[in-house]
Amino acid sequence: MATLQDIAVSAAINILSALGFLVAFALIRLQPFNDRVYFPKWYLKGIRGSPTSSGAFVKKFVNLDAKTYIKFLNWMPAALRMPEPELIDHAGLDSAAYIRIYVLGLKIFVPITALALIVLVPVNYTGNTLGKTREVTFSDIDKLSISNIPSGSPKFWAHMVMSYVFSFWTCFVLYHEYKTVATKRLAFLASEKRRPDQFTVLVRNVPPDPDESVSEHIEHFFCVNHPDHYLTHQVVYNANKLAAVVAKKKSWNNWLVYYQTRYERNPKSRPTTKTGFLGLWGAKVDAINYYIEEIEKMSQEEKQEREKVVSDPDAIMPAAFVSFRTRWGAAVCAQTQQSSNPILWLTEWASEPRDIYWRNLAIPYVELNVRKLLMAVAFFFLTFFFMIPIAFVQSLANIEGIMKVLPFLKPVLEMKSVKSVIQGFLPGIALKIFLAILPMILMLMSKIEGFTSLSSLDRRSAAKYHLFILINVFLGSIITGTALQQLEKLMNEPSTEFTKTVGRSIPMKATFFITYIMVDGWSGVAAEIVRLVPLILFHLKNTFLVKTEEDREQAMDPGSLNFATNEPRTQLYFLLGLVYCVVTPILLPFILIFFSFAYLVFRHQIINVYDQKYESAAAFWPQVHLRVIIGLIISQILLMGLFSTLGVAKSTFILVAQPVLTIWFHRVCKGRFESAFVKFPLQEAMVKDTVEKATEPNLNLMNYLKDAYVHPVFKGGQPQKHEDLDEEDSSPLVPTKRTSQMGSKHDSDVSSEVKN
Repeated sequence: MATLQDIAVSAAINILSALGFLVAFALIRLQPFNDRVYFPKWYLKGIRGSPTSSGAFVKKFVNLDAKTYIKFLNWMPAALRMPEPELIDHAGLDSAAYIRIYVLGLKIFVPITALALIVLVPVNYTGNTLGKTREVTFSDIDKLSISNIPSGSPKFWAHMVMSYVFSFWTCFVLYHEYKTVATKRLAFLASEKRRPDQFTVLVRNVPPDPDESVSEHIEHFFCVNHPDHYLTHQVVYNANKLAAVVAKKKSWNNWLVYYQTRYERNPKSRPTTKTGFLGLWGAKVDAINYYIEEIEKMSQEEKQEREKVVSDPDAIMPAAFVSFRTRWGAAVCAQTQQSSNPILWLTEWASEPRDIYWRNLAIPYVELNVRKLLMAVAFFFLTFFFMIPIAFVQSLANIEGIMKVLPFLKPVLEMKSVKSVIQGFLPGIALKIFLAILPMILMLMSKIEGFTSLSSLDRRSAAKYHLFILINVFLGSIITGTALQQLEKLMNEPSTEFTKTVGRSIPMKATFFITYIMVDGWSGVAAEIVRLVPLILFHLKNTFLVKTEEDREQAMDPGSLNFATNEPRTQLYFLLGLVYCVVTPILLPFILIFFSFAYLVFRHQIINVYDQKYESAAAFWPQVHLRVIIGLIISQILLMGLFSTLGVAKSTFILVAQPVLTIWFHRVCKGRFESAFVKFPLQEAMVKDTVEKATEPNLNLMNYLKDAYVHPVFKGGQPQKHEDLDEEDSSPLVPTKRTSQMGSKHDSDVSSEVKN
């Protein structure tokens, strides 16, 4: 178990690591040849150009201006200088709302930390119980926790009162942040420029019709049921195989460019390659000629597959993007039931075109529930079996565990300096390594489930990751770490003392979480700003592949906010802070440092680096709010359980109101604000339509929307589309090719007359 000295050693290691990363970043980013790695956002906006220099050749690679090195930390105030409205204009509301997660953490924990350190730490320290007991193993830090107070002591009233104060303050801040973000979302949507998704809905599970094609059936249905607002539609094609061919052709084009670049730099020697996997084996051939021939073959295959997709009725999915003449018409369609059968003609707001995950649009609707069930089962087993390596790591992440497995290391491990490093640093870094590959697995599972937008994939993966962290990292670490460390004592003591020992042992796990916070929240965040992997990849691409300015822009990968990973990790800090603010308040300053540092680093990255792949207008905030509420309820329930083991009279009766009130508070917030994140007010839609009609009376909306939702592989060579209704057509009849009778009420109205 980590002692105060071990924590100090770990803090020193992580502070030095963080400072090393920051100094390295401050110096590396000043070099001209790294400019595109650390300021790609400005290049993409066309505001920044490659640094130019005259004179010495070395100036193209090294910054020789001594004045810039004196101000090498000026990025910190610069990251804080941009006001939020300007940040929203610059990076979008998603990025600005993500930054507010760290602001939320600071607003919650700054007052809580001050109160806990002033009130609870002195109360805990004067309890003086651990010094008189031999029941459990403890360290100096544990003397500052609730475990140091004797059972039945009246001092526990301070903890119960502070628990209510902390819960009330957390709910107060959550309410105001929810209100603020909801207001900003509505204002952002109201002020946003015209976008295709404002006029478009995604329609799924279109029923088959024996007389009409999918495209004709969709057009007929919406002409009948939305006669005044329907404009056009784009059916969804199963173009996954074509997309794979196009991607492979693009990859081979990159190889061709690579070898052509090599040949241009050294015309005396023609580059060669092998025809086997990745050029590692097979017949040796001329690389340029080989890839030219293969690309020609792929072009023919692409052409054939494109024609197949267009002509094959089975390649057309029972789904479409349907666009309307007005935002009001789209809002009505997206937010209402279209058929008497609730599982047919399902409509939802279409994501913006760059947000769509095209591959999953080809999944038949009837498969989605099966896929979700299978992935739920897979996630259960993943979560369950992942406890095994975590338990193993927890058992080894202490001196005693390592000595049992590797007894020959005992002389080394007993050295004071080595022991401090292992106890203070090893547990956190071991857990972080085990969690490194997990986000990729969870994202793959979300894609298999069939979500059709990148934003929904991120939110779904974040939900899985949050649940995994909650079960395995938080609860798993406590159970496998604390309980197993005390197992021998638990087995040898009377059963009446069992619950008391466990209750006192759980707060002691705070030392492990302190080491994890320092490794992940201090050093990990500092490593984020260095962008070591993108830096290396950029220079490798720049050395071997880049020959034009366009190539250089493609090699420059700014990345984006990894919401699916970063947000659940941040939620762990909310959970730890809320759980331990009453139990072990000394953990709170470490969390405050994380929120402050992460706010600074990610604000800088959003301003200068990240280029967001999509804009959901902060649609993720209800999940952020819910997860903080879950952390608050867990902390309240754990506190009730802890007090029940400490002989505090009527503690359960006093504390049981907290989770009940918290659930009620969440329902109030859900009813008050959540609709702003799932619906678009008809009033706002009508206002935007009216303003647009007055300011742009000659707008040709058909031309604006007709190609917006064409599959990317068809851009520049898209398939023949259905004939859209002429906006000026005054015919009162809705054309149809149907001759049979259908059972639906809507289908019986095939030949009814409607006004265009």
